[in-house]
Amino acid sequence: MCIPTAIPKTTSGMQNKLKTLLPYILVLCGTLGHTPIFAQAFRGIVYELSSSAPLWNVTVKNLRTQEETQTDREGNFSLAATLNDYLTFSLPGYQTDTAFIYEEGVRRIYMLRDERSIVIDEVLVKRLTDSRLAAEIAKAQQEGKAVDVSQQRGGIRISPSRLFGRKAKTARNNLALLVEEQNNRKIDKIFTTRLIASVVPLDNNEIALFRTRFRPTLQFAQTASPEDMRLYILDSYKKFKEQE
Repeated sequence: MCIPTAIPKTTSGMQNKLKTLLPYILVLCGTLGHTPIFAQAFRGIVYELSSSAPLWNVTVKNLRTQEETQTDREGNFSLAATLNDYLTFSLPGYQTDTAFIYEEGVRRIYMLRDERSIVIDEVLVKRLTDSRLAAEIAKAQQEGKAVDVSQQRGGIRISPSRLFGRKAKTARNNLALLVEEQNNRKIDKIFTTRLIASVVPLDNNEIALFRTRFRPTLQFAQTASPEDMRLYILDSYKKFKEQE
């Protein structure tokens, strides 16, 4: 921190020069005392969803800064970004996707081929980005809908094929899994590793297990005050240690 000192006694000409420069010195001190926070390099790896093969030459773009880069042959990329930025991923033959940065660390991105259906299971669901997850939820809701309400087509109509068909049943089963994953991600954006580490003495590996075991409900996470969340973490930590 800069501390202004008295102007030394010297010649009157030198004193006048120092008085002239003093405002600029104070401005410089203020600037040095408030170092701006710059965006850091956000690193990630892009894969194909179904095969887990790395994707080369994917265009990665920061929507806030409009800066972009391409992945290398191993699917790696690095781009200046900060928390809460949105990145888009595009490659011919694949569906363009968007990822929201809400935690630090290397992020794995999985892209889906165009016009290609996938078998939904827990592993694949966890690989979907937030935007792709929302799209799959909308798709499952539409495919699993058994009742159609339309004034143009005679009001309420029940479709036996949608009610008893294999595709509709699969869609309804998938929907529960997809919605659960979406809710868990909303919770994890609040119930973060950084928050937990600031309250209880756990390392990163322990925190990952702690979050899985003691993830709160979505309603609690969205309505709890900071003090409520802190008490919840402390209470859960006590149970966590008892289970070891």
